Amino acid sequence: MGQAALTWSNNESGTLILSFSGDWVLANDLPVPAKVLDIGRNASEVRQVTFDTQKLGKWDSALLTFLLSFIDQCTIHDVSVNREGLPSGVSRLLALATAVPERKGARRIASREPFFARVGGAVIDVRRSLLDLLDFLGETATVLWLFLTGKARFRRSEFLLIIQECSADALPIVSLISLLVGLILAYVGAIQLRMFGAQIYVADLVGIGMVRAMGAIMTGIIIAGRTGASFAARIGTMQVNEEIDALRTTGVSPMEFLVLPRVLALALMMPLLCIYADLMGILGGFIVGVFVLDLNFFEYYTETIKAVGLVNVWIGLFSGFVYGILVSVAGCLRGMQCGRSASAVGDATTSAVVTSIVSIVVATTIITVLCDILGI
Repeated sequence: MGQAALTWSNNESGTLILSFSGDWVLANDLPVPAKVLDIGRNASEVRQVTFDTQKLGKWDSALLTFLLSFIDQCTIHDVSVNREGLPSGVSRLLALATAVPERKGARRIASREPFFARVGGAVIDVRRSLLDLLDFLGETATVLWLFLTGKARFRRSEFLLIIQECSADALPIVSLISLLVGLILAYVGAIQLRMFGAQIYVADLVGIGMVRAMGAIMTGIIIAGRTGASFAARIGTMQVNEEIDALRTTGVSPMEFLVLPRVLALALMMPLLCIYADLMGILGGFIVGVFVLDLNFFEYYTETIKAVGLVNVWIGLFSGFVYGILVSVAGCLRGMQCGRSASAVGDATTSAVVTSIVSIVVATTIITVLCDILGI
């Protein structure tokens, strides 16, 4: 393989003649186009460039790359280029490469936004999300008012199916989780209460803990991962298939037809699920108290009745009602905000679960603080 070589000469008319020899391939070292032009311009005033390729051997894209860069340098310095001395194949490829100029902005340039630009973008996104949330809550309140006045339009049969999905179909997983939570609370309390011979107060700990907070919280989290995600996935899939657009086209409000029955069903069923979860949690504590701590059945039952008052029951039911609204609104909101692709459905489902759980934790904090302020 012959080494690539380049010589040049200047004539009196200001023409720079470049003579190519050897093999101009990628494996060989090639000169830098800018330096070649600078040397020719320093020798004499250059107004035109011509090429001599009689001694040129093999060539590939390396020659084309050099020529394109060299021609660009000549254009920058107002030097004309005569391509007649180039091989026909090289001339055709150069003509093809320079026929359509590169569109500005087509090439992606990796750049990092400034810190304040990123902070500003995040603030704008949060503001947009809050406005969307307020808009959705306003529409939800409107359709609830229409329901109370008897003007809402939705399918009663679908409403009953959603109720079944939110209640009866969720009983197995609610039973398991609530029973285990009751067992855990009883074991945690027994570790400390045994030191003082006060094992009987395990009934107080489990009863108050489940009825007042843990039953509603665990049920809300279960429903968020089960039903709230289902709401987001179904409505998001309808968004992808343009079914929601079809509803709007036919004059049917998606808020009345899709969102309203889901919010109503979950708000009605969550308190009932919370009562069931409380009973299963107390049963879990009962198993530990009777079979592990050797407490009497009637003794445990009596202590539980004495410890758990109606105030705790109503707080748990109110919490469950609030959690039901939060989970249903979060699931429907993310479903309505879903994009037009399959991956967007997955993102909407994930966002619905995260939003629901965060909302439950925040609502629990607010309810607990308010109960402390009110002394209940």
